[in-house]
Amino acid sequence: MNKNFKKSILITGAATGIGAATVKKICNANTSLTLTTKSNLKKLEEIADFAKNKGANVKIICGDLSDTKFIKELIKLAKTDDKKIDQFVSNAGFANKKQFGEFHNIELENALKSMAVAFSEIVNLCLDDFKKSKCGRIVSVSSFVNKSIGINDNIFPTSAAAKSALEALTKTLSFQMAKHNTTVNCVSPGYTKKDGKHSALKKDDWKALEDKIPLSRLGKPEDIANLIAFLLSDDASYITGQVINVDGGISLA
Repeated sequence: MNKNFKKSILITGAATGIGAATVKKICNANTSLTLTTKSNLKKLEEIADFAKNKGANVKIICGDLSDTKFIKELIKLAKTDDKKIDQFVSNAGFANKKQFGEFHNIELENALKSMAVAFSEIVNLCLDDFKKSKCGRIVSVSSFVNKSIGINDNIFPTSAAAKSALEALTKTLSFQMAKHNTTVNCVSPGYTKKDGKHSALKKDDWKALEDKIPLSRLGKPEDIANLIAFLLSDDASYITGQVINVDGGISLA
């Protein structure tokens, strides 16, 4: 690919964790990044400054992906300079440990809207861009919570439902987009540290959980970002429709 070609990349959930690590991995003078998070503006500004120092063009915006009006605003911002979006990393998500009898339907609806419906809305608004792109790539970020169920008696019903829907949308989209040479894949992390902790775990649970992971450690955001960066690259042009676990082997348990 022409070194002067600038990729326009949209990344959700970009302020911390996997999203921030992905930005750090891919940012350079040939990238135009649009980064978003729900409310952590300070961290989003920090990661944006990092990317700018690497030569990237960066735009940021905060908002709720369960709001279709915000999604339209996000896409409008992303296309301000480049008039297109080449690649999309759907990383926004959250873990809800409430079990049946504890969560309400509104929480299930919000999980689906924020993770699965938002993915669909963004893709639909950018579908023509991906079809025309010279480097069309879409990567969704799922989770272990819909696969390795009940580890240390932890379950995440609403998050698991949303991530399962996201994976199904990813696979069907990959089939549709294959004829346009746009690859669509899903990365499924295991327990991953986020800024020194994990929102789904109490500190006392860490050691017990690590003992059940074949590689004997929690994941780092960089572990997942490395794969996302590869899937966005030219080297991954023959990989599509896959859900790839990056979990230290916990899915083997």
